Amino acid sequence: MRLTTRHPMIAAILLGALAATGFAPLGWWPLSLVAVAGLMALAERVKRAGGAFLLGWCFGLGHFTVGNNWIAHAFTYQDAMPHWLGYGAVVALALYLAVYPGLAVLGLYALRKRFPRLLVPDMFAALWIVSEYGRATIFTGFAWDPLGMIWLDTGVDQASRWIGTYGLSGLAVLAAGALLSIARGRWRPVMPLVVILGALATFGHLSLREPEHPTTIAVTIVQPNINQNEKYDQGLEETNFTKLAQLTGAPRPGQPRLIFWPEAAVPAWLDVEPEWRARLSDLLGPQDLLMLGGVKPYFREERKGAVTERTLVGAANSAWVLTADGQIAARYDKAHLVPYGEYLPMRGLLEPLGLSRLVPGDADFWPGPGPRSLPLPVGGEKRPYMGVQICYEMIFSGQVVGGPVRPAFLYNPSNDAWFGAWGPPQHLAQARMRSIEEAMPVIRSTPTGISALIDGRGRLIASIPHHQAGAINALLPRGLPPTLFARFGNILPMIVAALLALTAILLARPHRAR
Repeated sequence: MRLTTRHPMIAAILLGALAATGFAPLGWWPLSLVAVAGLMALAERVKRAGGAFLLGWCFGLGHFTVGNNWIAHAFTYQDAMPHWLGYGAVVALALYLAVYPGLAVLGLYALRKRFPRLLVPDMFAALWIVSEYGRATIFTGFAWDPLGMIWLDTGVDQASRWIGTYGLSGLAVLAAGALLSIARGRWRPVMPLVVILGALATFGHLSLREPEHPTTIAVTIVQPNINQNEKYDQGLEETNFTKLAQLTGAPRPGQPRLIFWPEAAVPAWLDVEPEWRARLSDLLGPQDLLMLGGVKPYFREERKGAVTERTLVGAANSAWVLTADGQIAARYDKAHLVPYGEYLPMRGLLEPLGLSRLVPGDADFWPGPGPRSLPLPVGGEKRPYMGVQICYEMIFSGQVVGGPVRPAFLYNPSNDAWFGAWGPPQHLAQARMRSIEEAMPVIRSTPTGISALIDGRGRLIASIPHHQAGAINALLPRGLPPTLFARFGNILPMIVAALLALTAILLARPHRAR
């Protein structure tokens, strides 16, 4: 108690760090609720606007520093920058991301000044939803681990079919408010919310008991366990390829397969290196398809006398669909690129300072046009369409499916090899939440894990543990009908936020009039 009253900002930092334990890999979600409840209790005692913002900002600083600790590990693979810079990068990113909870607490302070009897949990839940959506969209967005992710595997996560992950974040804030009310001896006002959460959890668990009805489409998902420092080592090129080939296995007569390899699976430019396409097609049966990540280069050609010089000016982070005869059937270019990872903002200013992007190479990646469905030329069932979200793109709720045709599944080639112990399970958790929101199977293939086959309810049909080589051979799960969220997207959590804010204000006004 002394810490919260005499040093509220330190308490807020510690509460923010505690809140991060609710996410994967720890999953201690009750502690996240306790932490948010503590933040609300501190916010109720703030006397000035600056103090309100600083309180939320300190909470965010602790929260994002702990939750995003995996980013520091990525710097150990970039020799162009000192490795210790990774720890500074984690804190620097947290300094920015903390602005969003800071704004939420500031908004709560301002509204409580206007409505002293304001229902704090309802209004704070509304502000939190809006602040998280802002974090996911402003300055290219960083949507990693919104608070609603703590509900994964509780049954409440299935409610994201209707209100999305940001709506689940609002539920988390309401639940934290209920804990605070109960701690103060006020049970009766929060009993309706407790009943609603219990009903959602029960409904969610019951829905997960429904059996899965797979398609007849065979899939093979490969995880070669190739570390980041081995991926671009030319001396290991043959060894790495052999791992991929052996895990892929021999063709199966009469059973076409969809084969999935990770992001940046081979060091090849497939559209300009036919010898690589022939090498890959030798692994396939007559009707097999190979999906893999790679690079699409872009060159500038200059004529100098009798010689034409080509200069690499950019590239796309792509996913390719390769047929058994070595033809490229389709390509998807990653649209949502990672700043400082795949391109260096303000390159002219930052490069002279010694900064570089984390992905090896000098040319920046260029963004693709966005989500779309790729038709797959396979026999058997109705011709399936495949959606693609490369690595980081999978974390953006409501932005993973696009185009006039709804895909049968999402392919998520990723490279989590440089994300330490916390990054891969957090990434997998977010892929599972996308499958629940969209009612769509997800296929993840990564170099070192965690690769997985996920059904349309977010269940892990099969997975390969972190830092293990292996392959998943299974039948593709059948997608479910589009959810409410799949139809309307993030307008739904915004409606939830508006309703919560309106309720808080309307319940405050009669008390004020007395």
